[in-house]
Amino acid sequence: MTGLLSASVLVRTWFGDDGSWGSLVLEVHTPSDQGFQANIAVVNDPVFEGLTPEALRTGHTGGAIVSFIADETTLVNPEHPILAVWVLPRPDDDRRDLSPFRVVPAALWSVENNINLGNMDWADFTRSSARDGVFHGF
Repeated sequence: MTGLLSASVLVRTWFGDDGSWGSLVLEVHTPSDQGFQANIAVVNDPVFEGLTPEALRTGHTGGAIVSFIADETTLVNPEHPILAVWVLPRPDDDRRDLSPFRVVPAALWSVENNINLGNMDWADFTRSSARDGVFHGF
C-alpha cells in the first residue's frame, strides 16, 4: 500500500459516484461562517478503495492525530457523513474510547483543527454527536 502523508487526510475509499465526491470535496474546502477551514490533504486514488480505519492508522506516517475516510456511506448519504479516525499511535496505558465517528463536512474543520491542536479531546466530539453518531457541530 502506498504510504499516506503525515498531515490529516481525507481518503476516498469508494469510487461509485464521482459527482458526489466532487460535491464533498467542495463542501470540505468551504470555510465556516467564522472563516475556519480544515487543514487536510485530499487523497483520490483507487489504490485506497475499501481502505478500513485500521488500515488508515497503519498507513499513516505520523504527525496528524486525526484523518478522515469518504466511504460509500459518506458518498451515498445526502448529508455526506465523513468517518473521522484517530490515527496517532497511543501509549499502552491510554484507555480512552477512540472509536471512529462520523462528521458532516461543514463541521470537519472543527474536528481536524481542535484534535490536531490539542484544544479538545475525542470524547468532546463523540459526546456531542447526534443519536445517529454523526457530529454536526457545537
